[in-house]
Amino acid sequence: MASAQTTETPRNRLGAEKSPYLLQHASNPVHWYPWGEEAFEAARRENKLIFLSVGYSTCHWCHVMERESFENLEIAKIMNANFINIKVDREERPDVDKVYMSFVTSMSGSGGWPMSVWLTPELKPVYGGTYFPPNNRYFGQPGFPDILVALASQWQENESKFRESGSKILEVLNRTSRLITHGDPGLPSEEAFARCLAQLSQSYEPEYGGFSESPKFPQPANFSFLFTYHALFPDLDDAKKGLDMALHTLDQMDRGGIHDHVAQGFARYSTDKQWHVPHFEKMLYDQAQLTHSYLDAFVATGQARYAEVVRDILTYVTRDLSHPSGGFYSAEDADSLPTADSDHKREGAFCVWTHEEVMRLLSDPISPGHKVTLAQVFCHHYSVVEGGNVNPYQDPHDELKNQNVLIEHGSVSETGREFDLNLGQCEEALGQAREILFSARRQRPRPHLDDKMVTAWNGMMLGAMARAGAVLGDAEYVNRALAGGKFIKTHILVDGKLLRAVYAGPNNEVSKGSSIAGFVDDYAWTVRGFLSLYEATLDSDWLVWAEKLQDKQNELFWDNEGGGYFMTQPGDDSILLRIKEDQDGAEPSANSVSAGNLVRLSALLARADWTEKAESIFRLFSERLTKIPIALPEMAASLLLYHKPPTQIILAGKQESESLGSMLQVIHRENLPCRVLLLAGESTTSKFLEARHPSLTKYQPKSEDETLAYVCHDFRCLLPVSNPDLLKETLKRPAIVSQ
Repeated sequence: MASAQTTETPRNRLGAEKSPYLLQHASNPVHWYPWGEEAFEAARRENKLIFLSVGYSTCHWCHVMERESFENLEIAKIMNANFINIKVDREERPDVDKVYMSFVTSMSGSGGWPMSVWLTPELKPVYGGTYFPPNNRYFGQPGFPDILVALASQWQENESKFRESGSKILEVLNRTSRLITHGDPGLPSEEAFARCLAQLSQSYEPEYGGFSESPKFPQPANFSFLFTYHALFPDLDDAKKGLDMALHTLDQMDRGGIHDHVAQGFARYSTDKQWHVPHFEKMLYDQAQLTHSYLDAFVATGQARYAEVVRDILTYVTRDLSHPSGGFYSAEDADSLPTADSDHKREGAFCVWTHEEVMRLLSDPISPGHKVTLAQVFCHHYSVVEGGNVNPYQDPHDELKNQNVLIEHGSVSETGREFDLNLGQCEEALGQAREILFSARRQRPRPHLDDKMVTAWNGMMLGAMARAGAVLGDAEYVNRALAGGKFIKTHILVDGKLLRAVYAGPNNEVSKGSSIAGFVDDYAWTVRGFLSLYEATLDSDWLVWAEKLQDKQNELFWDNEGGGYFMTQPGDDSILLRIKEDQDGAEPSANSVSAGNLVRLSALLARADWTEKAESIFRLFSERLTKIPIALPEMAASLLLYHKPPTQIILAGKQESESLGSMLQVIHRENLPCRVLLLAGESTTSKFLEARHPSLTKYQPKSEDETLAYVCHDFRCLLPVSNPDLLKETLKRPAIVSQ
């Protein structure tokens, strides 16, 4: 009997998976399968509907549904008896997620995770939604067991109707998911920019910033457009208005509870209008994109506080989301155990504070002999009160009762005046208090770490690190970005193609797991990351790799008939729709990112064919860019770059010399999104670029320790300068800025 049990196929088949999300469900009483032929064949053989559950490991409501339903023995019995149950990590398989999320949103008008979809054995969707409660008393929604029983019964009674319905639904999805250009739509004009700004202005919430009332998401793609538009049209009133919207929003986010004031980094979104109460998960892609947003704010204003937020984010990423080999982990969970002996996780437990706890930990005076305590200053500044500062309406499960989520309602100067402290004294007191609380937090049980290293997000983060190093003049950030680039080349690039993700194995080794092939966003963000590494280092090796990967992306994903990039490679029969992403959401779409990459690379590498590809993307999305550009702000920013002729900045000097570094620092601090950086001289990089730009041979430094900078626009170059201050003045000329 024992022998038979050891050879029996486990009923829950997730135990051998690499995905942290799937492993979280490996002990459920539900007979989960991973997405694959074994599950599909079982559905066909047993003639059962498939229940597909899609989520990710740091998703709060995914955890709630697991506790309420997937760990419930009675509910599991219903699922196991009537359905083939499949679990999918949306971050591993965005293609599966995208197909069925299209169905859920078209059916219900909204989507989210966990996503719950019922499919025929042929994988055609027939019913779906997001979170379903365990009974009918929750939120007025039907209970999950009732839905299971009803669908199983209907399948038994009228299977043919289900199959017919699934086929019709798929036909509609196939038709509506296709992006078709009618005739020659032409390239979207500059009117798209004004409309994008107008639509962002209409959705803007002026009191606390952001582009909705609540919940509020950072939406960095909006910032990308607003900063690019202002950089190219700094004298236009609407561009100035856009800059103000971006800066006000970033200021409010920095002060809000979405920002972790003790341990750095930003949470995914806030549940309220004030950016106060977040869902506490921290995603790598948010840290990467917000690094760019705060760098843009720093470059646009010169205000050091924005650079400090950048350093704050990167402190968190390098400390908590970094693999020793150079990769970046995906996320940290919202939920954690309140204490080591707790048996139930709570949302935000790792991050929140009771008033009593703060008073006890910060009971010392701000300095010897001073009457004011650290607790008094800290509680006033970060709005810590007895009974907690969380609105009960933002806490439906009472997980934050009596807790405080830190938020700044006033400035440090205002707090200092409240206690008769000067600015330096107040900053020192608050800094000391944060360090004490950080040490206390390190004693708490940590949230779950999703140690999956997604290629797209690694490309995104290394690009942000590289740019931060270049703008802030910090070699440590550049070196961290270089480690990230080498990590991709060593562990993720296999036979010239990218994998979707790799995983942290035992003893910090890197495991390739199931070797899922990369998707188009993996290529697009890696190309952009390598471009940023080139600009930070002027090392042509990163340009070489960017070109190789762009060529491979074109080969695997380009639609030769309709233009634009498909999300997936051809050949996977389980993916019923080959979709092109058409919206910039939490992450900009791959077509938007790729359009910008193609515009930049075509100028850098003299690839006119890539300019044509960018134009094809703009034509494919012309109607959307013309009518609702707010859906594609990142693509609108790429269109801005396309419409404005580039400014070539040719640096003739010795690679890695001090003089070249000084000139490069000036360039990165200027607001010139249309710049094209080229190196002339005797280096490997200049030789590589001279093959694309033969005229570079004319530009040579006069001496070994000198760097000359030539600023060229509209086929005319200004006189060379060898002084960083003169270069700064040259780059501020109206002809260069306004173009």
